[in-house]
Amino acid sequence: MMTIVVFEDEHVPRLYPVTLGRPSYAISCGAFRLLDWLKLLGLPIHGIVRPHLAGIQRQDYSDLGSGPFGDSKSILFVNARLVPSRTVFQTLQEVLASDQSGVVMYDGEIAAILFARNAGVLGATPTTAQLPEYFVKAGVAQLNPLNYKLPLIQYPHDIVRYNMQILSENLEYRLSIGSYHEVADGVFLGANARLGQYVVTDTTSGPVILESNAVTGPFCYLNGPAYIGHGAKLIEHAAVKDAVSIGHTTKIGGEVEASVIEPYTNKQHHGFLGHSYLGSWINLGAGTCNSDLKNTYGTVNVDHQGEKIATGMQFVGCTIGDYSKSAINTSIFTGKSIGVCSMLYGFVTTNVPSYVNYARLFGQVTELPPEVMIATQQRMFRRRKVEQRPCDIQLLHDMYELSRDERQLAGDPLSL
Repeated sequence: MMTIVVFEDEHVPRLYPVTLGRPSYAISCGAFRLLDWLKLLGLPIHGIVRPHLAGIQRQDYSDLGSGPFGDSKSILFVNARLVPSRTVFQTLQEVLASDQSGVVMYDGEIAAILFARNAGVLGATPTTAQLPEYFVKAGVAQLNPLNYKLPLIQYPHDIVRYNMQILSENLEYRLSIGSYHEVADGVFLGANARLGQYVVTDTTSGPVILESNAVTGPFCYLNGPAYIGHGAKLIEHAAVKDAVSIGHTTKIGGEVEASVIEPYTNKQHHGFLGHSYLGSWINLGAGTCNSDLKNTYGTVNVDHQGEKIATGMQFVGCTIGDYSKSAINTSIFTGKSIGVCSMLYGFVTTNVPSYVNYARLFGQVTELPPEVMIATQQRMFRRRKVEQRPCDIQLLHDMYELSRDERQLAGDPLSL
């Protein structure tokens, strides 16, 4: 019996704030998560995640095993940071079909390991901290290199980069396996999805898909490739263009370009969002805009966890972590990162740590205690008829502790 083990490696914190509150295999990119593709392989899947996400995995990804897997006949270890593309899915199929033990590397990091016939795999299930030693004892260094290309998401801006690259091919695959009704050239609707009056579509560069119960208001503009998730709502006059992937149960207005928006996030009002990644349960106030282009038109360098990273991209917007909010007319500068559970006011000219009220325009950056976010979460969940569970509350406490260093190293004195 073949088993898949999707694992988070030691580089997952490099993707903060994206992965602070979600397993890496649950990052949306190109209208898919890696987990969605792994399930299509039709094999049992085990998940190895960071300890603070173990409860979330048990509750929200209950079809993933977390117990022993060492008695499986063959095991394919898959890095949870793999790009969730159709090409990667097909490559994993080829790796499985090869039935040849070996390791696939990407830029010096393990992308996948196949132990055919369970050669050298230990019995006990490791934690994320134990994985490096586990792989040493399992003899990974002695395995033959497998000549396959399996790219990894290495920094948050890579999500935007890959989303633009893979969205069209991913949507074509969705159309091949799903049930949709084509209402115009390249425009496909799931069950009970609706287009408002006077909607203009352009599918020259890729299809537009509205999943079941998704709706648009009148006078919207949809430029493919674009994906509108289940139950999402596009407000009247919304413009969605150039590789946008919108998760389920969202409300989107204004102009959105080349961005990924996770489920339960609201951007209802006018304002520009471009080349950006938004986590879940975010609310952007009316008039919130971000910049995604330097005035010099050069490629963007981002400050990330104390490093200056050359993205090689001309357009880079913002990365916003789960549960963060912006006030009306907030302006976010090019390439900025906003942590989880933060409140933004005015001009965002620097990266924003998690759990802060950020109002540098008024000379204030103050810490937000987790109790405030727990109460806020309860109100938000109630509005969407979502139950607040003990694991959700615990996650807010855990994210607060894990992001403590961010607030100490942010460069702004906190008024506590």
